Amino acid sequence: MENIETLSLAEQQQIRLGKLQNLQKLGKDPFHQTTFTKTHDSVDVVNNFEKYEGKTVAIAGRIILKRLMGKASFCHILDEMGKIQIYVSINDIGQANYDAFTDYDLGDIVGVKGHVFKTRTGEVSVHVTEIVLLTKALTPLPDKHSGLKDPELRYRDRHVDLISNPEVREIFKTRSKVITGIREYFDGLGFLEVETPVLQNLAGGANARPFVTHHNALDIKMFLRIAVELHHKRLMVGGFEKIYEIARVFRNEGISHKHNPEYTLLEYYKAYADRAEMVEVFRELIQFVTMKAKGTLKFDYQGTKLDLSGKWKRMTMLESVKEVTGLDFTKLDAKKAEAEMKKLKIEMPRTKTWGTLLYATFDQMVEPTLIQPTFITSYPVEIAPLVKRDKNDPRFADMSELFICAREMGNTYTEINDPIDQRARFMAQEAERERGDDEAMKVDEDFLSALSYGMPPTGGQGLGVDRLVMLLANVHSIRESLFFPTMRNK
Repeated sequence: MENIETLSLAEQQQIRLGKLQNLQKLGKDPFHQTTFTKTHDSVDVVNNFEKYEGKTVAIAGRIILKRLMGKASFCHILDEMGKIQIYVSINDIGQANYDAFTDYDLGDIVGVKGHVFKTRTGEVSVHVTEIVLLTKALTPLPDKHSGLKDPELRYRDRHVDLISNPEVREIFKTRSKVITGIREYFDGLGFLEVETPVLQNLAGGANARPFVTHHNALDIKMFLRIAVELHHKRLMVGGFEKIYEIARVFRNEGISHKHNPEYTLLEYYKAYADRAEMVEVFRELIQFVTMKAKGTLKFDYQGTKLDLSGKWKRMTMLESVKEVTGLDFTKLDAKKAEAEMKKLKIEMPRTKTWGTLLYATFDQMVEPTLIQPTFITSYPVEIAPLVKRDKNDPRFADMSELFICAREMGNTYTEINDPIDQRARFMAQEAERERGDDEAMKVDEDFLSALSYGMPPTGGQGLGVDRLVMLLANVHSIRESLFFPTMRNK
């Protein structure tokens, strides 16, 4: 008989479909099965053999390996927690049931009952007394030798990836721990979790291109949100003092190992607080969530040893640029700064002010050097249109950004609550838009109207949750941290 693995995918699917049709003719359609009562999972049984030895268990999972040996056979089944071996004998389940079992395919989902024992090789197994086919897999799994390794295929067919590479599940278990840890931290501090609109009349709160849609009933253009900041501040005006949101946001931008058009953002705000206080909240949050997800603050990320314990390094942007490049921007005007940057082959920003030139130098020369957790403070005010100016130097915004492994993790702000200054900042953004910056913000009259009622002094912070998951799950690409990253059509 021809080896089935040499057949085409369509031929293998046809064979499996024929098996299903035969079962249906016999009145044994597996898709008529609606429930199976599991008593244990694979890892629980394997890790606690002494507790379960000789006892009857009921487990269910997907067949991932079969070894037929005449009147008795072994196979491995995979459930959510891991895999376990089962032993199936004709003497225990009878000729008809055994014949049916031998006809099962890899990928089929079965439920089994039996007692726990160890084989002569010491492998914890279940000696089957009952077995039932719960689902017939009509498409075969990838070849067991080559598996599913191509990243594009893995991301596109995540369901197959999770079957073929069960270790990938650990990434998403880490993700769940991160989300749970965030909620536990803020709930413990008395913050209120809020929800704000995904569909918005004006895309605001960040410099980004939005996704555009149309509301048929209202006959208006609408946008998928690019941030949640402006709605949160309206809630602060309304009297809430401590709020947070774990929000899905959408930015119509490029895709890279650090960027996905749809991603998860955490933002939180506290009344009567400033950036300095919120920086400490941010550090404590990251440390709390890291302990929840990893159980330690010292770990390896992609070959780099990280230490997230204690206090973290803080530098102003001016200090960091001088330390890395030798350029002292306090002694340079915009013209001299541009000349020095050309010597270092730094790509120039569209608008060349002293502040934008400083930021471009930092972005290209300093950011790649920030490996251990570091807060960079005092950003040029042009870069932060929603942030209060530094009281001591109005060229800078009272803002800081956290970097770990040369990657932006999140920003912390002292928020503008002056509606007059905020309008001026919006107008400056509009001017940038007229000069060709399609990511610049528009004037948001609804937000300015809300701000005119009075918002208390407020500290705010935004964190890219996916990037934190990448760090704690030890993966290089943001697409590894998302169940279903954005993909091009087949």
